[in-house]
Amino acid sequence: MSSSVPPSGSSGSASGYAHDPYPTRYVTESVPVGRSHPVVWSGAPGAGGPLDADELASYDRDGFLAFQDLLTPHQVAACDAEIRRIGGDRALRGTERVVLEPDSEEIRSVFEVHALSEVFADVVHSDALAGIARQILGSEVYIHQSRVNYKAAFEGSRFGWHSDFETWHSEDGMPAPRALSMSIALTENMPFNGPLMIIPGSHRTFVPSVGETPDDYHKLSLLGKNLPAGSADRAGVTALAERHGIRQFTGAPGSAVMFDCNCLHASSGNTSPFPRTNLFVVYNSVENPLGVPYAAPRPRPGYLANREVTPVPRQGRSPGR
Repeated sequence: MSSSVPPSGSSGSASGYAHDPYPTRYVTESVPVGRSHPVVWSGAPGAGGPLDADELASYDRDGFLAFQDLLTPHQVAACDAEIRRIGGDRALRGTERVVLEPDSEEIRSVFEVHALSEVFADVVHSDALAGIARQILGSEVYIHQSRVNYKAAFEGSRFGWHSDFETWHSEDGMPAPRALSMSIALTENMPFNGPLMIIPGSHRTFVPSVGETPDDYHKLSLLGKNLPAGSADRAGVTALAERHGIRQFTGAPGSAVMFDCNCLHASSGNTSPFPRTNLFVVYNSVENPLGVPYAAPRPRPGYLANREVTPVPRQGRSPGR
């Protein structure tokens, strides 16, 4: 099992991170870097978790797995009620956890939802989700981030091409790509309401971003503005898309896509009359805790990047799968 080298400096400069295997933002040119860490960190294929050998091999090859019914109808209904409650909480709207669309008062994202709702906490802590994450990451896991992404009818804006690991590495100090995300449909994801798109195989290539990270950059980047820092290099995206193609993920409520943290992904805006709302949860290995940001003036707030490494408790059951 490969190990990572934590940052040795305290500022976003190339000299401070001489051993950084994934240089980004402090570079002057976006030169793609081959991944130097495993994708599937577990031991024997099919052992120690709910995924079989074929599923592990597929995830290792493509960087993602899709599920038709990761959540039960009962769980989806409970989550839907919480979406409505949280979305209508006027006091919550005034906090930094809530990000509004850049051109309207519609909610774009609500962060750290597992701390706001027992329903969401039960879902992200369930063995149906966390058990898969443990198997892929080869260790106990903790919640790095959770959020609900709302794409309002007619108003939902785009998410440009990016690798989450590029952001988590540069702005949060995540040493290695030993994390994964689950995007779970809480409303139907259709081709015309802005579903997730992933470039298969892109998880094996790190595409750096060029441009220094401004202080409190998250306040702009979370609005989906097309800014240099954190945006994947267009030439790099084009080359990988031409080589591997692009997959679009649609599905009924309860369906989900699990993907590696270094996958290049995006979603278009929603101009349809049908909202698209997804629960998004990130599991990080307890052996991959956050350190000093590799290319940012200071760490992002805890509701975006959890620094408390508290393992998700094992429950001995797997509801929803």
